Amino acid sequence: MNYRIIWDDPAINAAARFLKDDPEGLQQVFAAVDLLAVDPRPIGTAEYGSPDLRRMHVGFYRVMYEITESTVTIMVMHLGRTG
Repeated sequence: MNYRIIWDDPAINAAARFLKDDPEGLQQVFAAVDLLAVDPRPIGTAEYGSPDLRRMHVGFYRVMYEITESTVTIMVMHLGRTG
């Protein structure tokens, strides 16, 4: 079963800002998020208050996402930079 990835507007806006000075880093983020469609709870991700609210780190970025089993979707809610 593959999940559908949806990017929330604030996460898209953050990605657009970061893209200007770090296109390679954002390419890694998008590739990692795409892999969530096949495995939404990979090793290296962490629960954030519930099993379906998770975060992961990709390089200098952190991604917060929510898994919804009933509609088989993953909503990327937040993208931030750690450094």
